[in-house]
Amino acid sequence: MSWGTELWDQFDNLEKHTQWGIDVLEKYIKFVKERTEIELNYAKQLRNLSKKYQPKKNSKEEEEYRYTSTRAFLATLNEMNDYAGQHEVISENMTSLITGELTRYVQELKQERKSHFHDGRKAQQHIETCWKQLEASKRRFERDCKEADRAQQYFEKMDADINVTKADVEKARQQAQLRHQMAEDSKAEYSSTLQKFNSEQHDHYYTHIPNIFQKIQEMEERRIVRIGESMKTFAEVDRQVIPIIGKCLDEITKAAESIDHKNDSQLVIEAFKSGFEPPGDIDFEDFTQPMKRTVSESSLSNSRGDGKSEPKFGGKSKGKLWPFIKKNKLMSLLTSPHQPPPPPPASASPSAVPNGPQSPKQQKEPLSHRFNEFMTSKPKIHCFRSLKRGGAGPEDFSNLPPEQRRKKLQQKVDELNKDIQKEMDQRDALTKMKDVYIKNPQMGDAASVDHRLAELGQNIEKLRLEVQKFEGWLAEVEGRLPMRTEQARRQSGLYEAQNTSAVNSCAQDRESPDGSYTEEQSQETEMKVPATDFDDEFDDEEPLPTIGTCKALYTFEGQNEGTISVAEGEMLYVIEEDKGDGWTRIRRNEDEEGYVPTSYVEVYLDKNAKDEYKSLQKISE
Repeated sequence: MSWGTELWDQFDNLEKHTQWGIDVLEKYIKFVKERTEIELNYAKQLRNLSKKYQPKKNSKEEEEYRYTSTRAFLATLNEMNDYAGQHEVISENMTSLITGELTRYVQELKQERKSHFHDGRKAQQHIETCWKQLEASKRRFERDCKEADRAQQYFEKMDADINVTKADVEKARQQAQLRHQMAEDSKAEYSSTLQKFNSEQHDHYYTHIPNIFQKIQEMEERRIVRIGESMKTFAEVDRQVIPIIGKCLDEITKAAESIDHKNDSQLVIEAFKSGFEPPGDIDFEDFTQPMKRTVSESSLSNSRGDGKSEPKFGGKSKGKLWPFIKKNKLMSLLTSPHQPPPPPPASASPSAVPNGPQSPKQQKEPLSHRFNEFMTSKPKIHCFRSLKRGGAGPEDFSNLPPEQRRKKLQQKVDELNKDIQKEMDQRDALTKMKDVYIKNPQMGDAASVDHRLAELGQNIEKLRLEVQKFEGWLAEVEGRLPMRTEQARRQSGLYEAQNTSAVNSCAQDRESPDGSYTEEQSQETEMKVPATDFDDEFDDEEPLPTIGTCKALYTFEGQNEGTISVAEGEMLYVIEEDKGDGWTRIRRNEDEEGYVPTSYVEVYLDKNAKDEYKSLQKISE
């Protein structure tokens, strides 16, 4: 089977067919290019998707990745990143092994095809020239034969005519002989040309054209083989990355199988456990007889007995945290100053007693009113606005529930121990360097590292003191040490730090009307909440209405968080009555409000405003 013998007369069709073959090859190259672009775009989109859902550094999302389900999701994101990398490998290999190679091959193929068909056209032009020469020789031979025949006829005519002179007859005879000679020469030339043409034609159709067509056939077959090999490479490029993609998918499956729902549930307990016990039952209040408040562990306030606070361990007490109360309702009860109000300078007021002065203008309110106020009162704006300004919590994390406080303290101790180890490693390295300098003075001055060694020693000592301090607090939370008293906190210098803390001011102790504290300093129930959760509520909250006026009987310096300083004789607005804890909330202007001891002021309540205020409270309840 050869194109030279079978398709000897199909030169034009072969030219069209080979051009079509090149077009098919270029089309396949374009297809592979678009496939590589798709792979690149797919890989890019996968990487962007993985990056989009990666946890941001130093964000809350990082804390969420301690759960097995979120860790499995993170592993899936990482594997998808590797998965995208394999699609990039597919694109690179297809570009180098298929697109690049075939593009070069197409250029070579075009040059080879052009050369072969140039030779074919040249051969065709040669045979056409030979054919034209044969035709010209044939026509000349035919013309000379006709001329010789006419000359012979003219001679015979002249020879038969008796009137024609002998000279004319001789002339006609010579002319006829000349024409016959010319015909013989043309015949010989025609014969020679014909033999030459036949030889050229035989060589053309049996030698030159078959050779040229055979080369074109080989060229076309190489093109077909090459495109087949490229298709195999196309499949092999995909097949090479299948094992790695399979490993990625296996890792995703392994990550999914590592999810432990029990472990995640335990982590939720560890993250949010407060350490408080559920509240006890509320005592029945009999309003048919004079109110006599009974204090027990199940009431809203803790028993004090003879006025001394019973030491607690582990920061747990009943009646602490009410799960059915909203955060802002709970926090409003904890915003007044945690200390009992000071007695007035002179004992002119009947309420000027050290253990809880009362307002001369009002009576203590029953427990039910306190509970309603506990349930419905709004949070104090000044407390959470300090959170919005970025106020930090106390150093000993006493603003947290016991269990969360223990975890924070343990974490702080571990961090400090790591810092100590780093400092000790640096000190050991510098000590070795100093020894080398002492043994080899030419390498350096040993005294040059003394200053740094002294700094490291001081840093280590400071860190150890910090560790001891936090370990003491940790032991206090875990119940190994008794809770420190307020006096001890004063002496340690932490008292003022906690008072100035905006977050701690939201969880200060409140004293009940009978003098017992409902909250201990070390057992604060404040929730640590992001300021953004309360922004809208606080920005839109209207100030409390004025329910009366008051006159300052004595000068009071409000040094604690939540209090306000007043001068003797100053007139101010009352916005909240004494709830039995010895403090009255007043306002000087739109930006200044706070608590003052009830015994320091003389209150003039507006009856209508007071009735309106109580009706608003009932509506809110």
